Amino acid sequence: MMDILDYQTLKWIHILSSTFLFGTGVGSAFYKFLADRRGNLDNIAYTNRHVVWADWLFTTPTVIIQPVSGVMLARVVGFPLDSDWLLVSMVLYAFMVACWLPVVVMQIRMERLSTAAMDRGTALAEDYTRLVRNWTILGVLAFIAMIAVYYLMVFKPTIWS
Repeated sequence: MMDILDYQTLKWIHILSSTFLFGTGVGSAFYKFLADRRGNLDNIAYTNRHVVWADWLFTTPTVIIQPVSGVMLARVVGFPLDSDWLLVSMVLYAFMVACWLPVVVMQIRMERLSTAAMDRGTALAEDYTRLVRNWTILGVLAFIAMIAVYYLMVFKPTIWS
């Protein structure tokens, strides 16, 4: 009974944290995209501030919880950590995190630029547009990697056999 409870608890934690990770990313991207497109500086600064907060509150913990709970789940269930689907998932997850880390820095920079422009009553610096472009590219790449990880987690295909 304890093994089933442990498995169920780990599975719930893993699924819940992946939901927070995915949902925060998609939600933040959606609202930031809308704010940037509308061009209202107050709204842009407000949205950027909350995107940064959301990353600290939700994304950062789940980026840590996901691999820890995933490895624990694999051990409880008996999946070898060198299974094709699991190795590819881990590589894709590492890629996603490698995309996310510079995104965090960019978000903080965009928040500072938009707040400064709002406080001064000036237009956004040209640097802001470049940051948005790079943020979007890295976000799309991370999104694609995340979708692939979801696929691998659900279907667990044999890739190289």
